[in-house]
Formats: sequence, C-alpha cells, structure tokens
Amino acid sequence: MDGISTQQRDAAARRAQNANVARPGEIDMRPPLPVSALVWALIATLTPAAGAASPIPLSGNPPSADISPLPGPGLVPVIVHPRFGGRIFGFDIDPGGSEGILSEAQTQGDGTVLAAVETFDQRTGAILHVVARRNAQDDYVTLGVVGQHVALVEYEHEVAFLDVVRTFPEIAPLAANHFTGQWQPPIDDHHLIEAVSRNHGTRTFVAYAYDNSENFEPQVFRSNLGDGTFGPLVVLTDASFQTGLVPKLAYDESTKRALLGIQTIGNAFIPPTFASVDVASGATTIFEGAGQGDVNGLAIDSEAHVACATTEIDFSVQFYDLTTLTGTSQPLPGATNQFYSGADVAVDPVHHLFLVAQPNSSTSVGDSSIYVYDASGTLVESLHGFHFSNASNVVAMHIALHPLWRYGFVDGPDPGVSEIESFLY
Repeated sequence: MDGISTQQRDAAARRAQNANVARPGEIDMRPPLPVSALVWALIATLTPAAGAASPIPLSGNPPSADISPLPGPGLVPVIVHPRFGGRIFGFDIDPGGSEGILSEAQTQGDGTVLAAVETFDQRTGAILHVVARRNAQDDYVTLGVVGQHVALVEYEHEVAFLDVVRTFPEIAPLAANHFTGQWQPPIDDHHLIEAVSRNHGTRTFVAYAYDNSENFEPQVFRSNLGDGTFGPLVVLTDASFQTGLVPKLAYDESTKRALLGIQTIGNAFIPPTFASVDVASGATTIFEGAGQGDVNGLAIDSEAHVACATTEIDFSVQFYDLTTLTGTSQPLPGATNQFYSGADVAVDPVHHLFLVAQPNSSTSVGDSSIYVYDASGTLVESLHGFHFSNASNVVAMHIALHPLWRYGFVDGPDPGVSEIESFLY
C-alpha cells in the first residue's frame, strides 16, 4: 500500500491537468490555483506575531502552507510515485514543512523526453502539483532543498547536439508550488554545478562546480539566498581534487567551512583525501581520512562539530572531530567485504544522529539497510526492509530527513528508480 487512494490520485491529476501543467516549451511561472495556500505561506513568513512566534499547526491550514509544522503524529510509511511514471532525477524534502520535490524523465515513443518537476505531500505521498513539464530533449534535475525552505532545480535545455544551456529555477518557499525565480551562480561556461549542501534553517549553503575543461580546476563557493550574494570562487588546487572525479560535499554553517572528501585516483587502497575550505577567505586545509577508498557519503552535525563519512574499499563508517581534523573508522555492522559498503549519509541535527545507507545489507539478507549512529559513533538503531541501489541511478541515492518528525525518505523500493519511500526512525 502506498498511502494514496484512487480518489486522491484522480483528484490530484485533475487539479494538475486544469491548473498546474506547463505548456510544452515554457517554464510555468504562474502560481497554482487556488492561491490561498501561497497567501497563507507568505503571511506566515512575512508577518510574524509580536513576541515569541508560534508554529503553524498541521490542521486548519492548507497543506502547502505548513512552513513550521509541529511533529506529525500518526505518520505511516508511504511510497511516492512520479505523476508520469518516469525515472526520478533527484528528490528532496523540506525538513521544516510538509512538502517534497522530485524531478522525473521518461523517453517517449517518438524519441522525445517527457521531463517534469513535481511537489508531493510528505504525509500521504500524493503528488500535489506539476510545477513544470517538457516534451523535448530537455531534463530537470532536483539539486535539493537548501537554506530556508528553498528548492533548487537544474534545467538542462538542449539547443543542439552537445550544446546544452543550464539554468537553475528555484521555488522559494517550496510551499509556493511554482518557480519563483532563478539562482544564478557566478561560474563560467566551463564549470558545471555537481552538488549543493543541504543545509537547513539558514540562508547560506555551498556548491561544488566541476571543471569541464582541460584545466581541471574545480571550484567551491558559498551562496546566500537571503541577499543574493556569493562568496569567492575557491579553486581546489590539490592534485586529489583535479582528477575529474566529483567529491562528496558537506557544510559546517557554524564555522563557515565546507568539507569535501574524495579518493585519490590510481590507488583505491589508500585513505581518502579531505579538504576543509573556509568559504569566506578561501583558506584550505588538506588532511588524510581515516578510512580507505572512495568517499561514498558525507554529512556534518554543525553543533556537535562532527562529520560522518562512508568509504568504499573498507566497507566502513568514519567519525571526524572537525576541531582537530582527526577521525576514527569502524566497519559497518556485519560487513565483511566491499559488497557491503555504505553509501549516502544524512544528519539529524535536532537529535544529533547520523543515518548511514547500505545498499546491500550485511545484517538483513536481500535488503538494503539504514544504520543510525549518534555523534560519538555509537550504533543506536538498524532499519531494514529497504531496496535502494546506485546501480542505475541518474542521481546518486540519498536519504532526506524531517528531523522534527523523525521521518525520512529514500530511493526505492522499485529497482527502476521510479519510486521513493518514507520511513520512521
């Protein structure tokens, strides 16, 4: 059961067909109808009551207006199906709201690609709005929900063969359910945005830009969505970061430092290299990691000043003290070889927990698992029964969390990457 009734799906389909589907060849910048949800959201963010603000309760308001929801009692796991049944090109959720976002793509019989961006209800899994839709050779990729309720999407428009123009529509806040503007990173034509940090509660995040030229000079920089400013473009000059590989990225808002982890090309049986980058000054510290092999996942608990990473060759998880840049490593539970390596890492900054994805479970045969650790590296809980993989993902699998609800979403269970599922922890 996916938590979505036939009546809900049909009603949502009619709403999207009548009001929210962009015409082929255009980006839909119109607000969805009715606009009451957006009005409620704007009132909540622009006109707080005097004194201590109170969160908006889940009941009595439009679903898309839940900017600051209370913990959600009675949550049950749901499965989200893209409206048009395509492959998911990235997803994320608003950890301070009730909506999520995904992009999908499906090749049609005539060779064109149906590409769409959609929002969904975290509690029911129902698709709420089709934000944009194309029938051409274009793609949308969901980069993530960053800052304060802002969803970033990459739109790849094919002008001609090997001539692709990339722009970055944003939905601010996600509850608006339509593109509200454009993020304009200060990069040149030779750089491609490959990752953004999913930092919530502040307006600042960091982005990593891959160098697509022969120079191999990737860049990392800070973006402030509140005032539209950017930090300096910091070039990663260490040889480990100039191999064409894409490092994992995390951001410590409290120290204004980005952390990037990568495996030095040519030898998989050595520790990874990490770069701690001051995104205000550009000062960069390179240090050796505690694990062995590729960095598959990376997250930071800013308050605890701890980073958690997974590595490939030694099927292990690491915990780093960001003050001393030293770490410890331990195999994932029951893991005995590389087949059981970990993947994405997500952080719950409210309860100071790290959730580590393991596509091939070493503790539950035939499943994927998620292991929950505290900031000291102690295993708190093991979650089983998932089915996610990086084998055919266009965008690497990842865990998205709603810490206030102790609720999350992850790829699967469909091996064709056309579903995402929620879970409680």
